[in-house]
Amino acid sequence: MLTDLFKTMDQNQRLMMKTWQMWFSAATVVQLRVMQMTLGTMRPEEAARMVFEKPAAFATGAERAMRAMAGGKGYQAATLAALAPVSRRAGSNARRLTRSTRRP
Repeated sequence: MLTDLFKTMDQNQRLMMKTWQMWFSAATVVQLRVMQMTLGTMRPEEAARMVFEKPAAFATGAERAMRAMAGGKGYQAATLAALAPVSRRAGSNARRLTRSTRRP
């Protein structure tokens, strides 16, 4: 019983950290993309990426969450599974956009 409690606490802590990381990356991406739009420096590829990447990431996350729930892994595991593709995309966008703003 105590093992289950620690497992739940660990999953909750991981979920909070992953959510925080995703929100921080998403805020960075929004800030940099708005700056590009304002300055008129956004490439057409970036504008298309803004639109087309979200549905794919959300669909993948939904599928993974359903698989986790069907496998009896619980709500925290399902939420982490749903968050992973969106978080991964936001993080990679933040890294890519941050690098591109540092170039001369």
